[in-house]
Amino acid sequence: MKPVNIVDLAALGESFTRDPHPVYAGLRARGPVHRIRMPEGGAQAWLVVGYEAGQAALTDPRLSKDWSKASPELPLGAVSSGPHMLRADPPDHTRLRKLVAREFTPRRVEELAPRVQKTTDALLDRMLAAPDGRADLVEALSFPLPISVICDLLGVPGLDRASFRAWSNDALGSVDPEARKAAATAMAEYLAELVEDKRQRPGDDLMSALIHGSDEDGDRLSHEELLGMAWLLLVAGHETTVNLISNGTLALLTHPEQLAALRADLSLIDSAVEEMLRYEGPVETPTYRFTTEPVTIGDTVIPGGGELVLVALSDANRDPARFPAPDRFDISRDARGHVAFGHGIHHCLGAPLARLEARIAVRTLLERCPDLSLDIHPAALTWRPGMMIRGPRSLPVRFTG
Repeated sequence: MKPVNIVDLAALGESFTRDPHPVYAGLRARGPVHRIRMPEGGAQAWLVVGYEAGQAALTDPRLSKDWSKASPELPLGAVSSGPHMLRADPPDHTRLRKLVAREFTPRRVEELAPRVQKTTDALLDRMLAAPDGRADLVEALSFPLPISVICDLLGVPGLDRASFRAWSNDALGSVDPEARKAAATAMAEYLAELVEDKRQRPGDDLMSALIHGSDEDGDRLSHEELLGMAWLLLVAGHETTVNLISNGTLALLTHPEQLAALRADLSLIDSAVEEMLRYEGPVETPTYRFTTEPVTIGDTVIPGGGELVLVALSDANRDPARFPAPDRFDISRDARGHVAFGHGIHHCLGAPLARLEARIAVRTLLERCPDLSLDIHPAALTWRPGMMIRGPRSLPVRFTG
């Protein structure tokens, strides 16, 4: 076996966080898999780049999502509050997904449209009331919209959103393993209280249904599974959409011809959202996978024994072998087939909800802010650290109220 060179992504610092795409493209030109050092705690992993190799890795049963299969030498730990779908393989994954899948069908999600529209309108009312015509779009719309929707759906309107957001940011994005661990612990304690409160005072909501209900076979979630499911639905239920709205708006504001085309024909909004997902999706690499046996990708053998494998979704969506002129943002292109929401059995269950929220948020923003523009040079934006979630920490904009 040829010696493996380690690509130190951690050493690239802010330049990689700001724009990882050229780095991924350079690696892809050399082959589909590389040994890397991650920004997160300097942990080593195997990074899969390119569309074909990435899609294959996302469905490879030899790459387990179960943390019990992880190498004990891995200096990272699971951050969720309990077992959930993204930490499980079949048949456990099949069982857990079945218990919530009925809540996220396209029909059930479309029924939420009036609620999403009402929340969007209220948030934009508040934003447009700013006397100086300036706002941070993350604070004004991208974050409060999806967290409000998922809290309403779950039946936890009293969620401490400021604390939860800080924990979520650290748990998913901090490059400091201790900060990730502390955030995960705090979130687990908070969710345990939340679940107990909902157990004592059930309502007509998803969390109550998960606690007190069962499927047709009588299957119910254990206490630990409830905590894991609450964590997954709350975190995944807002993180992807926060960054989809922010990244998508940023792409429009930095591509004025595309912004003009969408303003001229808002029926292009569905196509625009798909291109936003392809061009700058909210998930750079998905949750971790671990080798259960040796896996050959290209001419590289990844050893078994719980080696960490990351799939660069951001690079798969920029592979010229799949998408012509991939670095061009083009809302008229056919972006179907992108892997922004994953691929295979772990394809994001909440994808229809994220699409709905982004469609309503972006369309309404453009309708109500005819002169919306960036209030910062794009190069001055600071981006979320780490290799999982991709999005700016803030997005300053200006408008005429």
